[in-house]
Amino acid sequence: MKEISKRQWINFSIWAVLYILFAVWMENLWLLFGLIVIVDIFLTKFIPWGGWKNAKNTKVRNILEWIDDILFALIAVYIINLFVFQNYQIPTPSLEKSLLVGDYLFVSKLSFGPRVPNTPISFPLVQNTLPVLNCKSYLEWPNWGYKRVKGLGKVKRNDIVVFNFPAGDTIALNEQNPDFYNLVARDGRTAVLTNKARYGEIMYRPVDKRENYVKRCIGMPGDLLSVVDNQVYIDGQEAINPENLQFAYYVETDGSVITEDQFRLLDISKSDRELVSSYSGNHRTLLSMGFGSDGRINTPVYRLPMTKKALEMIMKFPTVKQVKIEPEAFGGSTYPTGVANYRTGWTRDNFGPIKIPAKGETIQLTEMNLALYNRCIRNYENNTLEIAPDGTVLINGKPATSYTFQYDYYFMMGDNRHNSLDSRSWGFVPEDHIVGKPILIWLSLDKDHGLLNGGIRWKRMFRMVHAG
Repeated sequence: MKEISKRQWINFSIWAVLYILFAVWMENLWLLFGLIVIVDIFLTKFIPWGGWKNAKNTKVRNILEWIDDILFALIAVYIINLFVFQNYQIPTPSLEKSLLVGDYLFVSKLSFGPRVPNTPISFPLVQNTLPVLNCKSYLEWPNWGYKRVKGLGKVKRNDIVVFNFPAGDTIALNEQNPDFYNLVARDGRTAVLTNKARYGEIMYRPVDKRENYVKRCIGMPGDLLSVVDNQVYIDGQEAINPENLQFAYYVETDGSVITEDQFRLLDISKSDRELVSSYSGNHRTLLSMGFGSDGRINTPVYRLPMTKKALEMIMKFPTVKQVKIEPEAFGGSTYPTGVANYRTGWTRDNFGPIKIPAKGETIQLTEMNLALYNRCIRNYENNTLEIAPDGTVLINGKPATSYTFQYDYYFMMGDNRHNSLDSRSWGFVPEDHIVGKPILIWLSLDKDHGLLNGGIRWKRMFRMVHAG
């Protein structure tokens, strides 16, 4: 063995210290066996890690050098993506005007503490499906349980949070929106499971490979949350509304169209401008809402999401006849979905009261609690739950009259309240689904304009994401 140089000792010491700190942070001392590899790379060199550099064929050496660089880059990106931050693009308008479609974000994993991956062997920068090949981007084995290491803080009320979609544990491959559970509630379990031509294969996804969603955390573990006439209440007190809170409104004019300049003044994108009166099938509904005259819809009626500021502005337009908030009946089904024997009567605009589960809290297994929390017990905390013919509740095969939660849960909502499928639709977000916190908008593209004609929102670039 050759004599070990001072430079080798220095390099080894730096990497060994960093690796030991990483193992301590991961709270897994078994990782310290990896020091054996570091010793060999920098000191003993029993394995010829860089042996390809001695290849006599220049072309082969160049190819191997490229492969070496690519592998190093992929490993570095994988580690950064898992434990430090990841890139995320806002795909839907559920958080407008706080976050806009086309915003590209840095999502900090350190803010709430990074998770040890459930599926450690996966392709970096791909959530669950490899493009082109259209196959899984991860191996299902090994599959590790939930573990989160220490971060800079915890989820707080009104934080904007990126999380794995809880109802995305099971998907119908050909029809992923609405989610599997709403598909079953709408079309029936037998149809969804057997009609593969329409719905495709039914797949299960591990927690960390479910689609990423971004919403605002409105309800914390242990809160009693309710929505009354679109106002959120926490433990009976009015919650502070986000600064850019939006609702959908129906706007009737005197016959004039709303101009492009007016839409820009209201800050309403082209995709959000819906002229509902142009479709005759909507006329009966619009008449029942009090629009039109003489039993006919003869003036333009728009459906527009607007902030309080935009609402005040449009009310002053001389061509606007009347403005009405969208009726709650238009909101669709609410959580819990697919519960045959229990109906809450809740709507999107009047929801709850509902208790958000907290770790260590015990509930009685009443009819209502079984309807509200069976997904938490079964899907998120991995228990079996059955109702015996005599009405006895069986958890993991044993009779039970109560249940104690293993996780904290959160209630997420979009700021664009009437254009957001959120916890009112699919329920709670377990703590093991929390991914991270958006901290910076590094790019923002406006699809309503060309790239060189206002397509880049320069004022939003390198702007911090705030909770309010």
